[in-house]
Amino acid sequence: MNQDIGKLIIIIGFMVVIGGVAIYFFHDKLSWIGRLPGDIRIEKENSRFYFPITSMILLSVLVNILMRIYRYIMN
Repeated sequence: MNQDIGKLIIIIGFMVVIGGVAIYFFHDKLSWIGRLPGDIRIEKENSRFYFPITSMILLSVLVNILMRIYRYIMN
């Protein structure tokens, strides 16, 4: 049980590091995140409101696929 939790923490950490490296090196290529059709952006004179619903759905699908791959590999 503890080994499984340890493996999961290592994999999550590895994914965070890969995501950080991707953002660091490819920030100019990833500017479309948060600007997809369906993302809500309201900018007024004194305030800004962002609700990136489409980006979050896309991220959720990606994480779901990665977790399914992880479960397939571990079983």
